[in-house]
Amino acid sequence: MLFYILKRLLMVIPVLLGVLLITFIIMQIAAGDQARIYWRTHAGNQTPTKAQLDEIREKLGLNDPLVIQFLRWTGDVVRLRLGQTLYTKQSVVKELIDRFPYTLALTASALLMAIVIAMPLGILSATYIRTFIDGTARLFASSGICMPQFWLGLLLIYFLGFKLKWLPQFGSGTPLHLVMPAFTLAVGPAATLTRLIRANMLEIMTHDYVSTAYAKGLPRHRVILKHIFRPALVPVVTMIGLQFGFIFGGAVVVETIFSWPGIGKWAVDGIFHRDMPIIRAFILIMGVIFVTANLLVDLVYMWIDPRIRK
Repeated sequence: MLFYILKRLLMVIPVLLGVLLITFIIMQIAAGDQARIYWRTHAGNQTPTKAQLDEIREKLGLNDPLVIQFLRWTGDVVRLRLGQTLYTKQSVVKELIDRFPYTLALTASALLMAIVIAMPLGILSATYIRTFIDGTARLFASSGICMPQFWLGLLLIYFLGFKLKWLPQFGSGTPLHLVMPAFTLAVGPAATLTRLIRANMLEIMTHDYVSTAYAKGLPRHRVILKHIFRPALVPVVTMIGLQFGFIFGGAVVVETIFSWPGIGKWAVDGIFHRDMPIIRAFILIMGVIFVTANLLVDLVYMWIDPRIRK
C-alpha cells in the first residue's frame, strides 16, 4: 500500500510542472503588454514614453528569454513568492491566504450537500425503479444538470432572501450566509451524482452474485448497500473528485452573485482590473486543486477496491 501511495505522489510532480507551464503560456498569450498595465496601475492616465516602458520591461524581466522567465517564475512559485497585486499593492500570497478559507468552506459545504442529496436519491431511484420516487429523482437530475448557476442563485436571492427573508442575501459572517451559495453550487453536482449512482446500481443489479445474495436469504437493505451500492461507488468517487474541481470553478460565478469574499470573487475583481498576478495565481491554484482532488480520489480507491493497490 505504501508503494502505491508513493507512486501516486511521484506522478503528481510532472503533472504540477505541466500546470505551471500551461499557466505560464496562457498568461503570456492573454496578458498583453504587461509594461503598459504596470504603468497604468502606478501612474494613472499619464502616457508613458518608450524609455519609461523599456525601463519597466527591464525591471520586470520581460526582456529575458521565455525559458528564463518560466524558470524564474517556477522558482518564485516554489518559494511562494507570487508578487504583489497591481491594484491593491498587497502580497498575492497574503490575499490568497486570507480569501482561500472562505472558498474552501463554500466548496466543501457544497460538495457535502451534493453527496447528502445524491446518495439517498440515487439509491432510492435504483431501488424503486419506474415508481413515483424514481420519476422524482430523475426529474431532479435532469433539471439540476441543465439549470444555470447564476439563474438559480438569483432565484434564491429573490425568493428566500428578498421575499421571504429567511436567509441573508449577500456577504458572509454567519453560517446562514453560506446556505444559499452552497446550495447553488451543490445542485449541479448532486444531479450528476444521482444519475451516475442510479445507472451504476441498475447495472450491478443484473449480476449473478446479486441474485445469489437474495437466494441466500440476506435482507434486502444489506444486499442493496453492501452488494450493489458499494461496488457502484468506484466511478462515483471519480466523479466526486472531478465535481470538487468543477465546484471550485463554479465558485467564480456564485461568489460574485452572493458577494462571498473568496478567491472566485477575488479573481473576477482581478480580471476587471487586469491584475495579472491575481489571475496567474488563480489559474495556478485551480490547477493544483484539480491535481490534488484526483490524487485523493486514487487514494480513496484503495479503500473501496483493494485490487487497485496491486
